[in-house]
Amino acid sequence: MSYRKEMEKYRDVDEDELLQKLSEEELRRLEDELEELDPDNALLPAGMRQRDQTKKAPTGTFHRDNLLAHLEKQAKEHPDRDDLVPYTGEKRGKPWVPKTKVVNPILEDVTLEPELEEALANATDAELCDIAAILGMHTLMSNQQYYEALASSTIVNKQGLNSVIQCAQYKQIPDEHPNDTDVEHTLLMIKHNDPQLVEVNLNNIKNIPIGTLKAYAEALKENTVVERLSIVGTRSNDPVAYALADMLRVNTTLKCLNVESNFITGNGILALVESLQKNTTLQELKIDNQSQPLGNKVEMEIASMLEKNSTLLKFGYHFTQQGPRLRCSNAMMNNNDLVRIVRSDSDGAITFTLSVPELEKAFLRKKRRESGPIFPKCRTDV
Repeated sequence: MSYRKEMEKYRDVDEDELLQKLSEEELRRLEDELEELDPDNALLPAGMRQRDQTKKAPTGTFHRDNLLAHLEKQAKEHPDRDDLVPYTGEKRGKPWVPKTKVVNPILEDVTLEPELEEALANATDAELCDIAAILGMHTLMSNQQYYEALASSTIVNKQGLNSVIQCAQYKQIPDEHPNDTDVEHTLLMIKHNDPQLVEVNLNNIKNIPIGTLKAYAEALKENTVVERLSIVGTRSNDPVAYALADMLRVNTTLKCLNVESNFITGNGILALVESLQKNTTLQELKIDNQSQPLGNKVEMEIASMLEKNSTLLKFGYHFTQQGPRLRCSNAMMNNNDLVRIVRSDSDGAITFTLSVPELEKAFLRKKRRESGPIFPKCRTDV
């Protein structure tokens, strides 16, 4: 309370009157006290980190003007250092000669037959361009004008020589329309097993939550209608890949799965490929163009898993190494040959090609899994 009473007497003080009574030295000291400085900030210039002290009177016996005069005199009196290689005035190299202007050669007068002279005199620029194209002077026009003049019997160039410097006008291709698939409504249709929903396309829809994509995979476990699922460019990651792998282990309807251009790593890709060991209905799998390369080890494991699968027909991925690429290609070729053999047996007989023993073994394994022992009607072509 005493401090508050002590400060109340300064409430009605006129600050302007006090400032007018201060001297120049007192104003400078007040300005230094009120100036906000930050001595610890190394990013500020020196003038903002400490007070200006350059106006102080000299405290020593040295004078700046006398010091500068002394340094200048000492520099003039100091002898120059001798050159290691003395200059003798000898000129080396070829003297520079300015280039002379190239004079255009004088064109000789060429006399033509009177009929040609009259025809060329009355020809328009467009007709001259077509004549130049016929004579092979294709440098006077664009390639499009040149080939159009050769292939047409009429005057193609309607603009004459002015069109030579113009670029070809190409038709503008309109951008693709955005994907208008209703994500929530499509998910409900999958859960209700809608018979009209055979293909699900969520390509390039950027704002689909990861939980929603996992819900799609969970709903497809019991769905018996959807045959194609594409989630290209949906920012899917490993949790989505794991959910799709769990779905492929129990789903018996899906035939095509496309997860290209996403953020799935090698672990997620391996989970998808590994799930094919318990899936016999998926025929096409596309996994290319992920955010980071899979690596040699992952590619070798993918090739090993695909060699154990006998139902996948198309695998969309660009291998960086020749070894796994060749192994994957052979595996897909064997699976397609196996399907072709089964399709061609219209009379109920089974045709084996003994030159491909691996194909025969795979076919026998497939038949044992599906229908038990091989029926006795069998024909072997050597």
